[in-house]
Amino acid sequence: MPKVDSAALGKESISKLLVKQSAPASIGILVMSLNIVVDTIFVGNWIGSTAIAAINVVLPISFFIAALGMAIGIGGSSMISRALGANDKEKALKTFGNQITLTILLTTVFVAGGLFFANDLIPAFGGKGEIFEPAKIYYRIVLYGVPILALNMLGNNVVRAEGKPNFAMIAMIIPSVGNLIADYVLINIFDLGMAGAAWATTGSYLVCFLYIFWFFLSKNSELKIVPHHFGLNLTILKEIAALGFVTLARQAVVSVTYLLMNNILFKLGGEASVAVYAIIGRMLIFALFPVLGVTQGFLPIAGYNYGAEQPHRVRESINKAILYASILALVVFSLIMIFPKEIVSVFTKDQHILEETPNAMRWVFAAIPIIALQLIGSAYFQAIGKAVPALLLTLTRQGFFFIPLILILPKYFGELGVWISFPLADVISTIVTGFFLNREIRMHLKPSEIKSTSANY
Repeated sequence: MPKVDSAALGKESISKLLVKQSAPASIGILVMSLNIVVDTIFVGNWIGSTAIAAINVVLPISFFIAALGMAIGIGGSSMISRALGANDKEKALKTFGNQITLTILLTTVFVAGGLFFANDLIPAFGGKGEIFEPAKIYYRIVLYGVPILALNMLGNNVVRAEGKPNFAMIAMIIPSVGNLIADYVLINIFDLGMAGAAWATTGSYLVCFLYIFWFFLSKNSELKIVPHHFGLNLTILKEIAALGFVTLARQAVVSVTYLLMNNILFKLGGEASVAVYAIIGRMLIFALFPVLGVTQGFLPIAGYNYGAEQPHRVRESINKAILYASILALVVFSLIMIFPKEIVSVFTKDQHILEETPNAMRWVFAAIPIIALQLIGSAYFQAIGKAVPALLLTLTRQGFFFIPLILILPKYFGELGVWISFPLADVISTIVTGFFLNREIRMHLKPSEIKSTSANY
């Protein structure tokens, strides 16, 4: 694989860069999403629909802890992209070292707490009745690998910040393929059930970690793992924390959403309704892979060019990212609306779930064509280091609108109220994001404004 210099982010055409950055990101997310979907299919067909619900209960807990690595990775990567754009290699290296130390410290503490309070956390997130025991088996094993997953998420974002999306793509593909192979061996051949599914997942994290560790030791990386950069620097930590908190807050809200959704749906329809949501949740991750890929590809381009003080390129990257992502979202929307029954039938043979899921899925995806603006808009503020607007816009959809809607609407519309909350939250949050993004472009993306406004938030 040819070596790519990060300076290309400030020179090549925006359209070409978006394709080069987004395509590998999309492929990586696609494979990762396929892994989650196929994993769900394996579990549903080889263990049962209750096992699908059990995994859905565990995911928000484990991924919240792992999201510490993602948050530190994205927050620090924004700094790294801008430092490389400003030709400040030393700051980029110090930031990377601080990211590693902070991730190891925080995830270890949270995992220890998660294991200690397992019997309280699992029921709180909807692991009740028949779901509790399989969820507990899966939870304990997966949590052992969460610090490694967090380091993988950190490393993947840093690789992307260097402008090397192909390596980041491989880092996403390796654990996905490894997990599927291990699933087949441990669940289908050795009949280890939920424990097999959990060890397959944890083992795949380790394989990914070995690849990322090799990357930073190799000549392919501009950033190296150097022990003297591991010492914590308060100034760097503050900026990582401010920007990383945006991602962590988003994941915290996602976890709270899962908690509320699983409990609300369990009350309305029992284990079956939780399983319906689990299937739809997998499809949300899988179906949106091209839109999320464009968002991931957009981040280093915007951050680098902002740091290099090229506002015209930043504006162009925003406009083209929104256009490309919107076209892809429209394609996803069309497929979901036309083939919902066929999609659901792949996951389960349970007749009740087959009847209930397609209509719910149509509601959940109803406003997907417009979400590109919301995703790109909130990502832009994070890419350029403006933590407060990034945080507020990130929380608009699920925190400010979706959670209140799912607490109110089911009281009047039952289970339908849960599903119609999705498009309503999408529409409102997109309008809000569009307003603030448009104001930012008009007021601050000028050659004389970049330096003077970057510290105003």
